[in-house]
Amino acid sequence: MAPRLRGVKEDFSERTVVPAPGQPAPAAPGAAASVRGLSRRFGHRTVLDALDLDIASGEFVALIGRSGSGKSTLLRALAGLDREVTGQVSAPGPVSVAFQEPRLVPWKRVLANAALGLRVADPQAAARTALDEVELAERASAWPGTLSGGEAQRASLARALVRDPRLLLLDEPFSALDALTRITMHRLVLALWQRHRPAVLLVTHDVDEALALADRVLVLGEGRITHSSTVALPRPRDRDHPDLVALRLLLLTELGVPAGETD
Repeated sequence: MAPRLRGVKEDFSERTVVPAPGQPAPAAPGAAASVRGLSRRFGHRTVLDALDLDIASGEFVALIGRSGSGKSTLLRALAGLDREVTGQVSAPGPVSVAFQEPRLVPWKRVLANAALGLRVADPQAAARTALDEVELAERASAWPGTLSGGEAQRASLARALVRDPRLLLLDEPFSALDALTRITMHRLVLALWQRHRPAVLLVTHDVDEALALADRVLVLGEGRITHSSTVALPRPRDRDHPDLVALRLLLLTELGVPAGETD
């Protein structure tokens, strides 16, 4: 039996995990994801503390915060990969995840990786379509070890998108890429999002990346969403636009970075 790839999830229906104390507000109707009173402790340390969050259908949300603030913990909870959280998590539709590491199965070719675990009438045809969308069709028969970093991330993205998710979770998928490859991936992700319109939650440490891609940028601190900013500028965005400059300074302040320490 082939091993199950960690982080790949075909379908994630609404569920309630162990209830946290109190009566949380109801989930937002029609949301791609709703979280109420979500908490997670690691030993004596509280990482998520009765957190509430709604992600609208088709919305692109970026989540930023200092290292160790719980960003990836929240994403894993939304993906159904952490059974130790308490509270309510609702994601009524397919959920897919792409991580910082592509996590491709090394003994399967790119096409087989994209089709891994897919339950449709013709998995290979669906996988080929997804690879074509991420501009990787010519590498379908390649082994993962022969791919560049950008190609491996595109293969990982194809594997996530082939499941036609209602919610796409991206856990710092561009952080290990060089600057030019990262820009190319930004454009690709935006094009795919505009074509398929899943809701997206992007976890990132990069404020500029968040402002370039997202409709809304959230700051996670002390276990809760401490700030939310809407980014209303049309895409593609000029990072030197006065509104983005002001938002960047605001977000860095929310992260505890003094203005004098910014670029």
